[in-house]
Amino acid sequence: MQPYVTIRHTLIALVEDKPGVLNRVASLFRRRNFNIASLNVGRTEKPDISRMTIVVDEDGSSPLDARRVEANLYKLVNVMDVQDVTNQPAVFRDLALVKVKATPAQRSEVANLAGIFRANIVDVAPDSVIVEITGTEDKIESLVELLRPLGILEMVRTGQVAMTRGTASGARYVPGTNGNGHYVD
Repeated sequence: MQPYVTIRHTLIALVEDKPGVLNRVASLFRRRNFNIASLNVGRTEKPDISRMTIVVDEDGSSPLDARRVEANLYKLVNVMDVQDVTNQPAVFRDLALVKVKATPAQRSEVANLAGIFRANIVDVAPDSVIVEITGTEDKIESLVELLRPLGILEMVRTGQVAMTRGTASGARYVPGTNGNGHYVD
């Protein structure tokens, strides 16, 4: 039996900046039994529009078609646009704050590790430091693994954000069809 391979799909949805939109999107994923690996919502250059970056996993046990997810998102009245940037030239970033146990003698070790990963120490307390790192998921995971032996006291991550490179946009599929003209539920 073949082991399941996890495939990550990254979707960007532009939505109206109104109360309840995030709840409706999350409920859609729950009802359709799609697992959200990461969800990030923030303002855009337009005051009445928010941008959602949604990362969903397909593990092979329940095939997830990005077109099907997109079609379901378009069913929501507040969703204005959906792009699949999974296989597009794009910049993907995550941000993490990591509070590490550090005595005054250990601070230089933490600072050296942070420097290697172009991370910043943003707070120093008598017994800890907070490291801020921005980058790909792999980069953040690598730093976290090196900091773990020192003692991670607390960590928070934003989740992935993505933006296509240049003037290109992500792939868009026809709402309500699977590309062959068949309606997708």
